[in-house]
Amino acid sequence: MATTPLSALEVKNATAQGKSIRKLADGDGLYLWVYADGSKYWRMRYWIAGKEKSLSLGVYPKISLVDARARRAELQTQLKDGLDPGVQRKVKKAAAVLSAANTFEAVAREWYDKQVGTWAASHALDVKRRLERNIYPAIGARPIAELSAPEILAAILKIEGRGATDLAHRVMGVVGQVLRYGIATGRGTRDHTADLRGALTPHVKAPQAAVKEKALPQLLRDISQYDQAPTNGDKQTRLALQLLALTFVRTSELIGATWEELTLPDDPVDGGMWVVPAARMKGKKDHMVPLAPQAVTLFNELKTLAGDSEWILPGRNPANPISNNTLLFALYRLGYRGKMTGHGFRAVASTALNESNLFEPDWIERQLAHVPANQVAAAYNRALYLPHRQKMMQWWGDHIDALRQAI
Repeated sequence: MATTPLSALEVKNATAQGKSIRKLADGDGLYLWVYADGSKYWRMRYWIAGKEKSLSLGVYPKISLVDARARRAELQTQLKDGLDPGVQRKVKKAAAVLSAANTFEAVAREWYDKQVGTWAASHALDVKRRLERNIYPAIGARPIAELSAPEILAAILKIEGRGATDLAHRVMGVVGQVLRYGIATGRGTRDHTADLRGALTPHVKAPQAAVKEKALPQLLRDISQYDQAPTNGDKQTRLALQLLALTFVRTSELIGATWEELTLPDDPVDGGMWVVPAARMKGKKDHMVPLAPQAVTLFNELKTLAGDSEWILPGRNPANPISNNTLLFALYRLGYRGKMTGHGFRAVASTALNESNLFEPDWIERQLAHVPANQVAAAYNRALYLPHRQKMMQWWGDHIDALRQAI
């Protein structure tokens, strides 16, 4: 006898009628299972190779009667083609899992995990941010093998549209590395960035802004007043800027510094030592920074501000250091936008030390952590010229004091 199809109202009002499970047939193998707790599930009974099987089609009311019948029709089509709907569902699910593992984001994160141990912490953070902020939202969910050059270009042109031409080129380079890793691991087919050469606006690299030596005294005086009116900045930032002037390390090296890297004497006059570990250095080699008494005093002041934080310059969350832009924006507030950057202190120090004619160029270059390209790791001596560099850094500390106090 033919089954009378269910109505939408019957489905809505159906109860278990005292049973643990009540099964209501709609015909052609479609059933509504009604449980004692009121929950309702659609199921499809079918036969394949003489064997009866059952497949869940979803929960009511999320899956309506109309939806359930549509799914039944799909399964019946598979049965007519000799396919087992249960097997097809497993195949589809497995394909989805495989596809998720082969998305651009999945491959990029795997590539990142393999590379991060060879990078300086600041570079690792930059790469992570470039991907998460600029690329994952656009193409992260796409299977890497299905990506096209126009898709990648569209994502990167958004960066260029913000005026960040240098960042656009850097992101393009990172995407290319991920695509090549995808090819090497058998999940990608082509590095489309090779097809995009010339598609971006060329970036003309400008030198980092730095004041001339004659403007340094006023800059030093301005910095010393940073945490006073009218700027009313914070003391930690003022001390950090003064340390950049005294040590002329890279901004990222100072921001990422921890207290365990420092050796500070009880008496500042004895000077101190800061060893920046290789993992945080651009050249991947330890860098020794002799600390003049002036620098030791500043570090001691920072220690009272840092409290229990491991970072010399903790951010609002003491578990993390300040952001990369904190010191640059402080210089902006002092009126040095386009005139001075954190990196500019290196240029000023290099010029002044070389023009003093008191120090050998090799001492200055080593203190700037400029290692010759042909310098092999085995021959690298982090303490090379150290006694000379200690005297040079002491002279520089005294020179900075004199310039700041000059009228």
